[in-house]
Amino acid sequence: MGVSVSPADPAGLAEVADAVVRLGEQLRNATADTLVDAVIEHAVQVLPGARWASITTLRHGTFRTLAATGETARAADALQYELGAGPCVDTVLEDSVHCSADLARDGRWPEYGARVARELGMRSALAYRLTLVADPDLLAGLNLYSDVPGAFDASARWTGTLLATHAAWAVSLALTQQRAQNLEAALRSNRAIGTAIGVLMAQHKLTREQAHELLRVASQDGNRKLAEIATEVVETGQLSLPRRPARSAPGSRGG
Repeated sequence: MGVSVSPADPAGLAEVADAVVRLGEQLRNATADTLVDAVIEHAVQVLPGARWASITTLRHGTFRTLAATGETARAADALQYELGAGPCVDTVLEDSVHCSADLARDGRWPEYGARVARELGMRSALAYRLTLVADPDLLAGLNLYSDVPGAFDASARWTGTLLATHAAWAVSLALTQQRAQNLEAALRSNRAIGTAIGVLMAQHKLTREQAHELLRVASQDGNRKLAEIATEVVETGQLSLPRRPARSAPGSRGG
């Protein structure tokens, strides 16, 4: 059951405070892979009227859905990306909040509203721009959808503002964790490549450039990642090169 609250309603404020505390507890136990999902799932649970939720991102002119509570939300997002208009697209581009009480009759997005209502049964939408600190080139938005008209009143929008704040934090933290994991993986890969080069240099009396070229050729000819080849060399001490057809000696004749 959702929590509806007015800023002047002490009981409602207490309910929202409890909901925020529960969300914080969930996020502390979440990993980088589940952090954003935890936020949008919590949003659907505590925000009155919300049936679906998603996170939209925009980087270098390309929109994508980072996370969603279901395929219906993803489809609603994708339709906006296709048309280049809709509450979540406009929210991200304009750094604003957009709310539609009846998408089927909203003059701001006539084509999107008519199609999303007809094809997906969505009637209300509420979208917030998220302020991210992890990546200056990335823009994002929190999208909330409902299958009933007028789902998001003033109280719901106020509650949604609190959720959007947590969503921004979660997306930023998830991106930071993912970047750290990618950096760690890159460092492991570079260490393996450096060690493999040293092994080949010692075994075959090669220069660093020659050893690196051997790894590159093995990677290219075997259609395998360079780091994978390097790890194999480190573990086995051997470099397996794909067999190539033998070339005839210059001046020789077949037959």
